[in-house]
Amino acid sequence: MASGVAAARSAEEPPPPAPPPEPPAEQKPPPLLPPPPPAQEEFSFLPLVHDIIKCMDKDSQDVHQVLNELKNKFQEMRKLISSMPGIGVSPEQQQQQLQNLREQVRTKNELLQKYKSLCMFEIPKE
Repeated sequence: MASGVAAARSAEEPPPPAPPPEPPAEQKPPPLLPPPPPAQEEFSFLPLVHDIIKCMDKDSQDVHQVLNELKNKFQEMRKLISSMPGIGVSPEQQQQQLQNLREQVRTKNELLQKYKSLCMFEIPKE
């Protein structure tokens, strides 16, 4: 009898509204990439030195402005160099890291050769 009551109720009540369709999955933006390295001109002091020499030859008043630009360029490069990863690592520590990495490569190459010799993998011939 309970099934008859449930059937009667379902006939009286409209079915619950369907949930709204989900919006299409938003495309996630690609992971942020590090900024591209600055163009080679940004590391060159020669154009500014050339401008200073030209200003001095012409007895121009712009020489102080160009000297300030050169000074600012030096300051920017100092900041850039001090922010580089590994700048605080001594040459001895760098040599030790290099030796450790070479040892890891040698060990991995040995393991790779060992796995290849097991004939578990078929390597396609090109």
